[in-house]
Amino acid sequence: MPRPLKARRIGCKPDSNYFKPRGIPLGDLGEVVLTMDELEAVRLADFEGIYQEAAAKRMNISRQTFGNIIKSAHQKIADALVNAKALRIEGGVVTMVEKLFNCSECKHEWSVPYGMGRPDECPQCDGSSVHRSFEDRGRGRRGGSGRGRGKFRRRRGDCPGS
Repeated sequence: MPRPLKARRIGCKPDSNYFKPRGIPLGDLGEVVLTMDELEAVRLADFEGIYQEAAAKRMNISRQTFGNIIKSAHQKIADALVNAKALRIEGGVVTMVEKLFNCSECKHEWSVPYGMGRPDECPQCDGSSVHRSFEDRGRGRRGGSGRGRGKFRRRRGDCPGS
């Protein structure tokens, strides 16, 4: 009996979940199914340009598993493009990443799916003093706090013409 899949964290849902070649009736097309975790791997690695190690951490999986997922996704996408097949995006064992917000006025706390942007007002009191929850703020993309000189930060006069 195979081991059950660990839920992979994803940060976006596509607006469209079906793509097909133009001008060919759907009944005449083969179909390739890309899972939500495969789409997320493609988004992180190819669209955002994140290295596999960091992308794997964001999806809450190992680097090896991320490599297997991205390889499978690339093969499926290539099959759909080269062989003029429809591409359907669905399925996979996933959990949606959410951001936590709170209202300074009424102390209400709620979550919003990742990628939806910052809410303008509190859904409970319509107040405009909305902030990210302290527990959910994180440390930025590289894991640092954003302070200090950093390894690659230039100082004044480091490059020609400054």
